Amino acid sequence: MMKRSIAITWFVCLSALISYGQTTRYSNPTAPVGDPALTVPASVVPVMDQWMRDTYVMTGPDGYYYMTGTTATPGRVFPAGRVHCWDYNDGLYLWRSKNMQQWESMGRIWSFDKDAAAWQQKGKALEPGAMSPNRDRLDSFYRAVWAPELHYIKSKKKWLLIACINGGIGSFVLESVSGKPEGPYRNIKGNRQKALFPNIDLSLFEDDNGAVYLIGHNHFIARMKADLSDVAEPFRRMEETPYQQEPYIEGVFITRHAGKYQLLQTIWSVKKADGTFSYLRDDKNKKDSLYSYDVVVAEADNIYGPYGPRYAAILQGGHNNIFKDQEGYWWSTTFFNPRGIMGTKFTVTCRPGLVPVKWTDGKLRPDTDRAAKFYDALKSN
Repeated sequence: MMKRSIAITWFVCLSALISYGQTTRYSNPTAPVGDPALTVPASVVPVMDQWMRDTYVMTGPDGYYYMTGTTATPGRVFPAGRVHCWDYNDGLYLWRSKNMQQWESMGRIWSFDKDAAAWQQKGKALEPGAMSPNRDRLDSFYRAVWAPELHYIKSKKKWLLIACINGGIGSFVLESVSGKPEGPYRNIKGNRQKALFPNIDLSLFEDDNGAVYLIGHNHFIARMKADLSDVAEPFRRMEETPYQQEPYIEGVFITRHAGKYQLLQTIWSVKKADGTFSYLRDDKNKKDSLYSYDVVVAEADNIYGPYGPRYAAILQGGHNNIFKDQEGYWWSTTFFNPRGIMGTKFTVTCRPGLVPVKWTDGKLRPDTDRAAKFYDALKSN
């Protein structure tokens, strides 16, 4: 009996190992640096002179396009002369446009001082002499609102605004109390007392059936309650096809195309010592210098996954969202990230830009021809 039990246990373990070996897959980590078909076209320039990171644009139900993003406090004095908001800013701002070329400011629509809950206002102390990843000298505390997204929930005819606070404070969801995109906004019930999600870069997706999901940095998902007051389930990890060694990933976004869920993420490519480029980043190896801030995409039949292998879609266009315009054409946002080798090639950085994109053989790609036409028209205006 003992021998039979041991044999059964051994067989089960062996079967599990064989099954694991058959089903485990990894995404290809090779970064296609230098491919002009994947790189943000050279014709793409800022659509307005506004300091901004993490540009987000959506098509509203009222004929307007709305833009928001991470901004710096207007009028703040920077001793080094370089604008930033790694440490603090004053709130969330919104712009709108009828044609995506001329943008009208709608001002600040959410303020730390006037609209935030106590936990959002608190901030977090900084060590003296602290510097940002861009080598910007920081002030005395963290309290900046980053990576906002504006969403119109069609099934509920409701505007939601999503953002996060730096310093490990977390992400939150706001609702418009006026039924208008400019607010005013208040915290939903789920984050009145604390962050709804404990990390940065929260996003949102409304499915065709009206179900609304929160997508969290950078592999997590939770369905919201029908009244959008809170999450209806704990955040759980999406099933993905990872790289064999997962690097740091940010800027998550989900949409649908051709009946499939499309998972967009942002990953730094690095130049290896042998001259090749990879998404496998070793922070301890100084020879792995940051090169390009890239968008990778994976798709799935189910929003929770499994998502298939990732592929590089937009080189140097990271922390973006994609959206359809009023005529059904696809676009991606960008912000000309100054970090990395490719970032040094920009004459102007941290400004909002728009990249026409298309689906070719089921994969997302920049649309060079539409980009040239759009920016030629922008220059003539």
